[in-house]
Amino acid sequence: MLIPFFFKLREYQIPVSLRELLDLLNALDQNLAFADLEDFYHLSRLCMVKDESHFDKYDRAFADYFKGIQSVDLLGDTIPEEWLRKEFERLFSEEEKAKIKSLGGLEKLMETLQQRLQEQQKRHQGGNKWIGTGGTSPFGSGGYNPEGVRIGQNGNGQFSAAKVWDKREFKDLASDVELGTRNVKVALRKLRQFARSGARDELDLAGTIGATAKNAGYLDIKMMPERHNAIKVLLFFDVGGSMDAHIQACEELFSAAHAEFKHLEFFYFHNCVYEGVWKDNSRRRKETISVWDIIHKYSSEYKVIFVGDATMGPYEITYPGGSVEHWNEEAGAVWMNRLLQHFKHAIWLNPQPEQYWSYYASVKIMHEIMEQRMYPLTLTGITKGIKELL
Repeated sequence: MLIPFFFKLREYQIPVSLRELLDLLNALDQNLAFADLEDFYHLSRLCMVKDESHFDKYDRAFADYFKGIQSVDLLGDTIPEEWLRKEFERLFSEEEKAKIKSLGGLEKLMETLQQRLQEQQKRHQGGNKWIGTGGTSPFGSGGYNPEGVRIGQNGNGQFSAAKVWDKREFKDLASDVELGTRNVKVALRKLRQFARSGARDELDLAGTIGATAKNAGYLDIKMMPERHNAIKVLLFFDVGGSMDAHIQACEELFSAAHAEFKHLEFFYFHNCVYEGVWKDNSRRRKETISVWDIIHKYSSEYKVIFVGDATMGPYEITYPGGSVEHWNEEAGAVWMNRLLQHFKHAIWLNPQPEQYWSYYASVKIMHEIMEQRMYPLTLTGITKGIKELL
């Protein structure tokens, strides 16, 4: 039964295998989800999707495959009369029941609703008859009728409907939004190369079992160094000016990178990298760090990430003396090329929406200097950038 659903996920480029399908079938055999589309949605996502970055694709595939599954006859055999009567008894006081009975009872109300559904052909607002919003019709939402049926998600706080019909909507997760710290961590985790180094502080289970077996059953504990992420990262943040609008995004990226990478160094620059960068913005006039020193100190195995909107005058990149804050004897493009020649794995993350890049000559120039390795500061952009760094 779920094979077409499996192929629908593959159609949306979600990397699912037979192992995930068998896990889902096993979970259904255990009655973890039964006759509830929302429960199945969450269960199948848990079993079939192993990477949060694919949640958007999963939602679109799910909506495509199950399109129309909830378009059932509300008054058909799928809703037993016994259930309706139990709900009727549970929800209302004796006074309210008397009011509804005076209008013909629940049977009359549901019969009228069925008739209105067949007759109405368009949206209606206000009034006292058709299904719509506002007004005093017994059917719809946003209005008032103490003996009505609310249809739709938005009531008006009266809490007086005799019955509520609502539709569960699944909203696509966007992959092009600016990231929160947690999402940045998820994306950065792809940039991992684990290695064992340092003191012996982790149990070597396989080694302990083997040594104990060779030692006639006497316990022989073996230890090994804990695994650490061996990736080394240099972060260069553009600060001030137009970057003030992107402080939150940069702080979230900075926080996530600190949590994910043991070997991380960071520096600040303004608009474009010149001969000097700094670590403390309050003392940047007195405590600058030579870019030459960075090139000589850090090996080429470091991964470099520039973060900035690249929005400036083109001359700030291409001409000596182009800096708006000091006299630079060599153009910013010269220093950028020196860094890129030494650090072969480098990308630029731009918090400016990608659709605006073509409006700025400076962004085009920096895009060319980076050899097209400029990506938007979004989930999709960081994911692509991480692949480039690997």
